[in-house]
Amino acid sequence: MKWFVNEGSIVREIWGKADTILFIFAGASAEFALNKSVDWLYFTGKLPADPLGRLFSTVSYARQIVFSEYDDAMRAIRQIASIHQGVERSRNARIPDSAYRDVLFMLIDYSIRSFELLERKLTLTEKEELFKVFHAVGEGMGVPGLPSDLHTWQRMRAEHLQENLIKSHFTIDLYKQYRKHLGWYRYHLLTNVQMRLVPERVKTLLGLGYGRLLGFLLPVYKVSRRLGVGAFLRNMFLPENYKMQVVDLDMVVH
Repeated sequence: MKWFVNEGSIVREIWGKADTILFIFAGASAEFALNKSVDWLYFTGKLPADPLGRLFSTVSYARQIVFSEYDDAMRAIRQIASIHQGVERSRNARIPDSAYRDVLFMLIDYSIRSFELLERKLTLTEKEELFKVFHAVGEGMGVPGLPSDLHTWQRMRAEHLQENLIKSHFTIDLYKQYRKHLGWYRYHLLTNVQMRLVPERVKTLLGLGYGRLLGFLLPVYKVSRRLGVGAFLRNMFLPENYKMQVVDLDMVVH
């Protein structure tokens, strides 16, 4: 049996924990709102109608690929490409290649940032392994102009952050939708996670602060995980509609 991601891989460890995936979700939700191509997500109407569900589906697809056999993962990747092609036909326009790269770059970056914030620093070898997995996803989707190695990705990631982000009326509306769908205290927690997680460029454009609340809560939460009550505390803060989906993610597969 050939897996898309080898058993025992650091990528499986990162994407096998609901906590890490939720942090990846939080970082991506900030950057999605700033991306110059976010209008594509508004075109279908799905993002403003259900921003949590739309973003959750993105990370769920990524996780499904990580834990699939190779052939199943490639079918899922082709399905993602086909869905996007359908949207392009509906709008009679092409999604910019940079938009596809942006999503892949986000998944790599926030995988690293989330795991390091919650667990430990990744080694260079582990970061390269993570890069190779999402590079393979991009190749499977036919995304052009992908970086060839981790070092090139780091340079291109920095360029994308400078060139492809803007605070627009979509940004403002999307944050209104986040607040509406999350409620004030979950929204406050989300923005505090974003403050500690996102690159400086994202933080500056969104006008985020320094996440002092998370600075207090995170050490407490890490202790609660060691005591075996972390998942219980986490689940208390989850929206009811997504609680079981998050619980289902919380299974480490080696």
